[in-house]
Amino acid sequence: PLIILPLDFPDTPDISNPYQALSYSTAELKHWAMAPDNPAILEEHNIPIAFTAHGLEEKEFRTNLIRSVERGLSESTALAALTTTPAEQMGLGNQLGKIKTGYLANLTVVDGNYFKEKSEIISTWVGGEEYPIKPKYNVSAVGKWSLTIGKTPYQLELKKKTSSYSGHIVQDSTEYKLSNLKVDGWFISWEIRWDSTAAVSRFTGHIIDNRMEGVAHDLQLNWKALRTGGLEIEEENKVPETRSELSVFYPEGTYGLENPDLESQTVLIQNTTLWTCGKQGKLEGIDILFKDGKVKEIGSGIKPSKVGIIIDGSGKHVTPGLIDCHSHSAAFSINEGSQSVTAEVRIQDVLNSDDIAIYRELAGGLTMANILHGSANTIGGQNAVIKLRWGATPEKLLYKNAMPGIKFALGENVKQSNWGDDHTTRYPQTRMGVEQILRDAFTSAVEYQKEWDDYGNNKNKWKKKIPPRRDLELDALVEILEGKRQIHCHSYRQDEILMLTRVAEDFGFTIGTFQHVLEGYKIADRLKEHGANASTFSDWWAYKYEVIDAIPYNGALMTDVGVTVSFNSDSQELARRMNTEAAKGVKYGGLSEEEALKLVTLNPAIQLGIDQWVGSLEIGKDADFVIWSEHPLSTTAICEQTWIDGIQYFSLEKDKRIQKRDKDLRKKLVNKILSQKDNEKKEEWKHQEEESPEYYHCQEEF
Repeated sequence: PLIILPLDFPDTPDISNPYQALSYSTAELKHWAMAPDNPAILEEHNIPIAFTAHGLEEKEFRTNLIRSVERGLSESTALAALTTTPAEQMGLGNQLGKIKTGYLANLTVVDGNYFKEKSEIISTWVGGEEYPIKPKYNVSAVGKWSLTIGKTPYQLELKKKTSSYSGHIVQDSTEYKLSNLKVDGWFISWEIRWDSTAAVSRFTGHIIDNRMEGVAHDLQLNWKALRTGGLEIEEENKVPETRSELSVFYPEGTYGLENPDLESQTVLIQNTTLWTCGKQGKLEGIDILFKDGKVKEIGSGIKPSKVGIIIDGSGKHVTPGLIDCHSHSAAFSINEGSQSVTAEVRIQDVLNSDDIAIYRELAGGLTMANILHGSANTIGGQNAVIKLRWGATPEKLLYKNAMPGIKFALGENVKQSNWGDDHTTRYPQTRMGVEQILRDAFTSAVEYQKEWDDYGNNKNKWKKKIPPRRDLELDALVEILEGKRQIHCHSYRQDEILMLTRVAEDFGFTIGTFQHVLEGYKIADRLKEHGANASTFSDWWAYKYEVIDAIPYNGALMTDVGVTVSFNSDSQELARRMNTEAAKGVKYGGLSEEEALKLVTLNPAIQLGIDQWVGSLEIGKDADFVIWSEHPLSTTAICEQTWIDGIQYFSLEKDKRIQKRDKDLRKKLVNKILSQKDNEKKEEWKHQEEESPEYYHCQEEF
């Protein structure tokens, strides 16, 4: 594939203020150091490229291209990227891109090598017509001059460094610096400020051999000058750039992996306390063997294999990887709130595998998350169940075994109760409108489903008809009707929860999981009767009016009735310690420790329809596990290692090494930047990173 490559390399950031330097991430500093290498790297991998000047000022394009050539891009590839490659891609390779008989006379004339900074472009030809760039009459103004403005004598010195002029005027011992000094062919102009309180004076004139004359416009005086001596043209002693020695991390920036191609390992943990969260329950002094990304064996005295890792589990506790059934981490956007039904949008299309929240959550023992659309509308977008494979691409985060899902929402958010006066026109604005829009949507889906069934079953009838129009929004709702996509519904109040169960039963489907469901304890028997699960908060209450009846005993009370309950985070920060969230099930409601741990392991796996692969440590299940320093429900427990599919994605030991590596790297980058010549433009630095929004709750920002 052709890559049209921009050459808008970042300017050297101003980090002279140590506090200002903190606003630049290490990834951005690395981008500054490595961006000019990009063309050469693509060339080395035989990827065809063309260049675009998008985002650049007029002279920056060639300057940046020369930088890339100095860093290893061959001149032949650079020339092709400017000529033959784009011509061929446009299907005009027989007319453009070459100096050849019969081709259009589009030319660039240079007084030397185009890829050398000292060379200047003389003219450009388009269709045989010349457009001069460099003046035909190029007169040098370098030297010492005797200047007279009106009748007042001065001394003028003009210097040239590479292609730019500088100069100053001297009267007695006072020196006045010229600004905006330009020499263009025979013409010269400059500006000068005689003192800090005076206005700028503008001068224009022309050069004839060793004399100049012109007008001082703001002084309303004529001026003239005679050259009295010469000055050498200063050549800038510029050292050619070299390729950056830095390597790419995955993802780029702090905590990134140096090698993303990780392979599962054979791991034997000996003499440990194992929380299986399965039928075997909690086992003391036991061994567990992981092989080929799966749980291979559980027992005593397991013999270690010749190849693999042996971990002494004495005093340690091993649990399944924790699962968060309601998360908004690792996504560039959360809510599509422009209308009430947006079933066609997909979180998987905006996954952000570079989100640092992934690494932080791994450090808390989290291995899986259900990334949900927000609660801005009644029927929101489709979810994405992911494994927290740090360093992988968005596609590799997705857990293929997960049942497709979709986010619904009820209550204040969808009727825009707290959105302000500018949001009072979108339907619905009341709770009765929320129910009606649900019924309208599924009525449309039933009709759509019937039409497609008829089209599939009666081909002869449709021979002379236009096939039904494909509607991605209704496709998702039909999947719900057919039991192929489950609903995760944001909810608080009992009346609304009851309403949705009745709507679902009227259309012949079952709600998968009620999210938050803070009044679930009032109607737990109805939830069980309907067959819905509940993913709730451990102890959130009183953060807005519709949760006024929330109690911390909610999870335990629903569990006692027989509802499958999980605790979720709905927060990038809280997702880092889901183990202590589970412990609140013991404090509030008296769940056993094993049942409490299931609130963040097996139960969310059941809710997501993936419990045959994850959620417990049983033979044949995925090797997703966490090693804790002590009892996992303790507030002093530390996650020492987190493994997914038999691959270690976090460990305290590795984390220490990475932190040292990143501190040393940042120090090296800062020192390199501080040693650079200051940017003359001093423009505001454009940050390059796109980050996930800080959504702490699904209703916080729309």
